[in-house]
Amino acid sequence: MNTTLQAPKALLRAQKLANLTDTKFRIPLIGIPVGLDFLVGLIPVVGDLIMVGVSLSIVTMAKSMQVPQALRIAMLRNIGIDFVLGLIPFVGDVVDLFYKSNQKNVRIMEKWWVSQNHQAIQSKGQQTLQEWKNSQDS
Repeated sequence: MNTTLQAPKALLRAQKLANLTDTKFRIPLIGIPVGLDFLVGLIPVVGDLIMVGVSLSIVTMAKSMQVPQALRIAMLRNIGIDFVLGLIPFVGDVVDLFYKSNQKNVRIMEKWWVSQNHQAIQSKGQQTLQEWKNSQDS
């Protein structure tokens, strides 16, 4: 009985997108992770607007997973904070180095999904452990 438990495709896509926008690259010498949000955000206003659109697509993915509205509102708040602070010259660029709204939003999605699938995850973990124990006995 080897049942597969896998995160929804929307969550996996959101994780990849958040990685690309927030942490895909490292700044040489200081090693701070940055992504397209930081790089595109260097273009005043237009860059910030482009990245808001990308960030909103993660909220759309959350909606497709049926993440509750209250959590999606929290996600929108994270995007709003990132956007407003990003509009402030220099300060916004520094904020983009450390305030990773897309990563925060994906964590919200992950925590919700795990809470909804806790029993199945626990069961799969126990099943995998039992299979491993059985293979050790052979």
